[in-house]
Amino acid sequence: MRSFMYTIKVPVGLHARHAGLLVKAASLYQSAVTVSRGDKSADGKRILGLMGLGVRQGDVIRVDIDGPDEDVAALRIKAFLWENF
Repeated sequence: MRSFMYTIKVPVGLHARHAGLLVKAASLYQSAVTVSRGDKSADGKRILGLMGLGVRQGDVIRVDIDGPDEDVAALRIKAFLWENF
């Protein structure tokens, strides 16, 4: 399993459009992607779960990736977050 932390920088946080982009990026991989904020967690491949986390600007999320392509998925999802969030 690979994990990393990321601080959300966009002013609107993880709202519908951004959550949809993250779901699209996570869905490219076979590995399970879990996004957590505090004591809440959600499947990174499900938009409603991500939006339910209530992530705002400045919040730190944890991304856990577990599966056959976790190394590549972790690198690319982290890069995706840096470019878009």
